This record gives sequence, C-alpha cells and structure tokens, in this order.
Amino acid sequence: MKLFKGKISVIMPAYNEGHHIYQNIKETHRVFKKSKCGFEVILVDDGSVDDTYAEAEKAARDLSGTIPVNIARNRGKGNALKEGFLRSTGDLILFLDADLDLHPEQLSSVFRIMRDEKADVIVGSKYHPQSDIHYPFSRKVLSKTYASILKVLFDLPLRDTQTGMKVFRREVLDEVFPLVMCKGFAFDIELLTNAHNMGYKVVEAPVTLHNRREMQWGRITVKDMYRMWLDTMGIYYRVNRNQRKKARAEANRLKSKRGYGGI
Repeated sequence: MKLFKGKISVIMPAYNEGHHIYQNIKETHRVFKKSKCGFEVILVDDGSVDDTYAEAEKAARDLSGTIPVNIARNRGKGNALKEGFLRSTGDLILFLDADLDLHPEQLSSVFRIMRDEKADVIVGSKYHPQSDIHYPFSRKVLSKTYASILKVLFDLPLRDTQTGMKVFRREVLDEVFPLVMCKGFAFDIELLTNAHNMGYKVVEAPVTLHNRREMQWGRITVKDMYRMWLDTMGIYYRVNRNQRKKARAEANRLKSKRGYGGI
C-alpha cells in the first residue's frame, strides 16, 4: 500500500559515516521501493574527513534517485539539511539521521498519523507513550533535561524536538526555512517554533530507537553542549523579538483602525 500519493524527499545529513553509509542508503531505498512511493534520497556530506562522500557517490551510481551533496567544511546539521532541501523536489520532506538508529521501516505509521491528523509536520518523539527506546541512561538524562528546558522557554506542544526523524509538507519549509538562522544542533528548535507560531499543525509520533553508538554520550561533547546552549538562547531571543514585532504591528493596526473610525 502506498504511504503517500506524491513524491517523498529523504534528506540524510552525514558526518564521518563512511563505514556504513552505502548500506544505510541501500536499506533506505529498499524500504521506500517496497512502499511504492515516488522518492529520492539526498545524502548531504557535511565536511566529512573520511570516505562518506565517495561512498555516497557509489550509492548514486548503483541506486537511482540517490543525490550526493558535498559540503567542503563541516558547518552543522542544520546547514546540511538546508542544503539538502535546496536540491529536493518532493511534496513531503523527510529528515532522517544517516546512522539509521531510527529505521525507516517505521515510517508507515508516521505517514499514517500525518494523514489521519491532517498534520503539516510530524515529529518523532522519544517521549511518546508508544515509543520503544533503547539508548544509554546518561544520554536519556541529557535529553530529558534539555527537553524540560525547551518546554519552559518555548512552550511548544511537543515533548521532544531533537529526535532525528521529522516529516514536513514542502510548503512549511518553503515558508519557515528563510527565518531559521541556527546551523547546529539547536536548528530543530528554531524550525519547529517558527512553524508552530505560523499556525502549522505540528504533531508527535512514536518511534523505535536503537542506539548503535559505542560512546557513552553519542557524539555530543561538552563543547557541543555549550554551543547548543548558546544557539538555544539565540533562538529564544529571535523568537521573542519576532513576537514583539508582530504584537506592535497588530497594536498599530488596531490603533490606526480606531483612528479612522473617528469618535
């Protein structure tokens, strides 16, 4: 059964994933071919120092619909996703982490939720009651703490913003991407906050996540966490500044309207 009548663009940002990226692209192709959807897989190599891009080029030769994109210098996941979107042609855009900790087999339920809820954005959530999560306790603590901070700062109708599986209707990204300044790990927060504030319907979906990283904290270092915090505060400032601008504009509009009415 088709998941979706249009075309799906799968954007996979990758950094030093050369040891398994060919097989992961191949596995993604297998899943989508089975679904009978029109699709393309855009692998964005974010300045890797290993053979990630060479393996992506090999996949492009072997698997039709694979588009390798090379960014010369590592500039962050957010920037990689933007570059991938610029080359996409799909009606739906799927962000999918290249390590396949979140396997694409589960996407049938994600697309079904998008259809049934008439959602504009679907966010995979580790904290959905139906999610099946297997990853280190230390990473759970870090993730949960950050999610709690985000809830206080942005009051999004989401329990999780950082899971690497998200689906967008193309028009959402067309409108929201120009407003997104962050290029790093906090990119998702700015993207989702702007989409929500513009009135798009953002809905969570359960995910199955099996962490395959050997390192206790994944790839996030103390330096990464510091940068993520700075990015988060920058996003908070920009979001509140934009909301103040909108409030002032609305107040001026109402004031002008009252003035024309005369008393």
